[in-house]
Amino acid sequence: MNKYVVGIDLGGTSAKLAFVTPEGVIEHQWSLPTNTSDEGRYIVSEIIESIQKEIKHQEITQDQLIGIGMGSPGAINIDEGSVIGAYNLGWSQRQYVKDQFQKAFDLPFAIDNDANVAALGEQWQGAGDNQDNVVMITLGTGVGGGIVNEGKLVHGEGAAGEIGHLTVDRYYNFSCTCGKKGCVETLASATGIVNIAKELASLFEGESSLKDQLNDETATVDAKVIVDAAKESDPLGVEVMKEVGYFLGLTCSHVATLVNPSEIVLGGGVSHAGQYLLDLIQPYFEEMTFPQVIETTKISLAELGNDAGVLGASKIILQQINL
Repeated sequence: MNKYVVGIDLGGTSAKLAFVTPEGVIEHQWSLPTNTSDEGRYIVSEIIESIQKEIKHQEITQDQLIGIGMGSPGAINIDEGSVIGAYNLGWSQRQYVKDQFQKAFDLPFAIDNDANVAALGEQWQGAGDNQDNVVMITLGTGVGGGIVNEGKLVHGEGAAGEIGHLTVDRYYNFSCTCGKKGCVETLASATGIVNIAKELASLFEGESSLKDQLNDETATVDAKVIVDAAKESDPLGVEVMKEVGYFLGLTCSHVATLVNPSEIVLGGGVSHAGQYLLDLIQPYFEEMTFPQVIETTKISLAELGNDAGVLGASKIILQQINL
């Protein structure tokens, strides 16, 4: 009889769910929209109802289920299984998620921050290749992070892995949503790339189609447009991405020298720039990193895409019940 854990990756737009074997094989997956109405009060109950329906539809018995793991935005109290500050879900007040799941299923339940969970998924079944020491940096609208040390997530006093808020700059001095200035999130996220492009465009005196687009109030210029311009040798685009490569190389050097993981995995939308992005980062990383660390830490691209969350969520409950 096959055994399964339920992995849940909760996001502001949708919740992704899967039945996952203890070996990390996704047997069945599905999703449902995240109902953020009325301060998100229906989110957990709708996820529970969806799981109950899928259990019946897939003809899975209670004996086959061994636990439920979940990744969520916000600040997580792991011990009590609660979430607060997940504003994209409407959860400004503390939500006692674990209590609701355990009442519905009478199964072990574990919850962690979504960035941590994605990192654990990549470490277990993705680019980390199940190595013990892996760091993931997620380059999306913001910059997230997760640290896996000796196979376990590092939490510190609750905020470990906030790589996006490492201070790496005092030249651009862009303000961050956290209240500081100079965070890597303001420079190497999708938003940060646009920040740099606008700043450099105001100083750039040569010919550049990217500059023309940035000066055109009717044009939409996002990070992908800038990366594509750089790949096509637009001079402004090239300068912007050199800056991004520098700040990511500096960030990776700090992380690598402090933690010395075998892999630093880059995920999120910006990482879709692929090998081009790695080639920008690597020279700066080698220039600024302790020599012995360079020999043992590799920078790579995430492999799991949207599956990282449900796999990492599954792993946190498997670790909790020692499977």
